[in-house]
Amino acid sequence: MSRLSWLLGLLLAALTSQPTFAHEVKPAYLELAESGDGQWQVLWKMPIKGGIPAPMEPAFPTKCHEQGPRLSREATGAIIQRWQLLCDGNIEGERIAIDGLQHSMTDALVRVTRLELPAQTARLTPRQNSVAISPAPTPSAVAQTYFVLGIEHILLGIDHLLFVFALLLIVVGWRNLLATITAFTVAHSITLSAASLGAVRLPQAPVEAVIALSILFLAAEIVRAQYGQIGLSYRKPWLVAFVFGLLHGFGFAGALSEIGLPPSEIPLALLSFNVGVEAGQLLFVAGVMLLSNAAMGAASQYRHLAKLAVSYGVGSVAMFWTIERVASFYT
Repeated sequence: MSRLSWLLGLLLAALTSQPTFAHEVKPAYLELAESGDGQWQVLWKMPIKGGIPAPMEPAFPTKCHEQGPRLSREATGAIIQRWQLLCDGNIEGERIAIDGLQHSMTDALVRVTRLELPAQTARLTPRQNSVAISPAPTPSAVAQTYFVLGIEHILLGIDHLLFVFALLLIVVGWRNLLATITAFTVAHSITLSAASLGAVRLPQAPVEAVIALSILFLAAEIVRAQYGQIGLSYRKPWLVAFVFGLLHGFGFAGALSEIGLPPSEIPLALLSFNVGVEAGQLLFVAGVMLLSNAAMGAASQYRHLAKLAVSYGVGSVAMFWTIERVASFYT
């Protein structure tokens, strides 16, 4: 992968220009659950960015009216509110919107659960901030929603991409690259599934800190290799990718837990999210490889220095994330 070297600084800058937003995919979440006699229970989760709640608010059909006070509490990175709606008659075909979403840079996940019908799950965006309540949502709609969420998560999860990027600097040869990426994929798929289904649980904050440390480890391995000290990452990159991939899977699961899984379609939603993560990862690898092919004519005498400089840059960003995330244990 040496022909990557001269453009690594540019790619690193693009990946880390906003390091504090690493691994931050926190869509708003709205759940509307039917409880009978025209009554619906509302759960509304507003993401907090920079200490300020996102300026968004659910908008329901005009035949629905809020009943009683809202119960509000603050969770990690979000404010959660619960209240009750009373709707006059059937609301199928009516629209639910998130006012203010069109002026934001985030998405919203909406789930409608009814007593005698399958749950409906929809993803709203700034361009499409409303959805009609359908009589019978299809599994394909659930699959599409979670597939896109998986792609978004990996492409906006800068720490995961930086780890893959560091692996690309280490691995030489297509066979080794295929084995390494496959090992990383298998590993984080195992822990993502196990954690999402509740079979295994780990505190999210330490997981995030160790994910940052995994990037720092690879950066140190690259630097040492430039001085002739070949470490485990070079000898067995697939093994390192698998071990750290298990930890990254817990990071993916943490993001998925914030989004939630539809109770009636858990296997499909989980599979779709996982496939979306892999699709996004492959898009990233393909993009880096295309750039590397374009850089084949770079002067060879600068590649060693460029690779060394970028390794220090990757390590510095990873160290910043590590300190930031460990400090969050005490706040």
